[in-house]
Amino acid sequence: MMFKLFQRRSNKALIDRLHGDIVALVRQPVLYSRLGAIDTFEGRFELLVLFTSVVTRRLESLQPHGPSLSQDVIDAVFSHLDIAMREIGISDVAMPKKMKKLAGDFAGRSRAYGEALQAQDKPRMAEAILRNIYAGRADATSHQAEALSNYTFEVDAALAALTMDSVLAKPLALPLAEASVDAHPALSGHTHSGGTP
Repeated sequence: MMFKLFQRRSNKALIDRLHGDIVALVRQPVLYSRLGAIDTFEGRFELLVLFTSVVTRRLESLQPHGPSLSQDVIDAVFSHLDIAMREIGISDVAMPKKMKKLAGDFAGRSRAYGEALQAQDKPRMAEAILRNIYAGRADATSHQAEALSNYTFEVDAALAALTMDSVLAKPLALPLAEASVDAHPALSGHTHSGGTP
C-alpha cells in the first residue's frame, strides 16, 4: 500500500494539500502589510521559493519516500506557476525561457536558504532574504528582513518533528507570521503599502 501511494501521479491529493499549506504561508497579509513584501507575481514568487524551500527540505529528510515526495511538491509548485504566468499573459513562445529562469532562481535561492537553516544562522538568512525578497529596495529595512528570517526559522522548527505518518494524516501545523512580527521591537505597529494578496 505504501509503495503504491508513492508511485508517480498516485498521490495527487497529498501533493495538492502540501502545496496548499505552502501557499497559505505565502498569502498571509502581514507579510505584505508589515514586512513589506510586494504583491506582484515576482514578490509572491520570492516568498513561495522561501517557504517551499523550508518545507521540502524537511520532507527530503523523511526516508525512504521523502525525497520523491519533496520533488513532487516542487513539480506542483512549478505547474501552478506555469498556470499563473499564462493567466497574466505570458505566451507559449516565451514560457520556456521564463520557466528556465524561475527554475534557476529557485535552485540558487533554495540552496542559500537551506545553508542558512542548516547552520542555524539567522543573520545569514536575513541577508539572503534582504538580497532576494527585498532585492535592494530602498524602502525595505533590515528589521523586516530580520523578522522574516526569525519567522522562517519558526516554520522550520515547527517541521522538525515531522514524520511521514503525520504528513499523510493531516495538514502541516505551521505558525502564523503575525506573532513573530509582533515580537520584533522595531516593527510594532509598522505598516507598508505593498498590499495584500
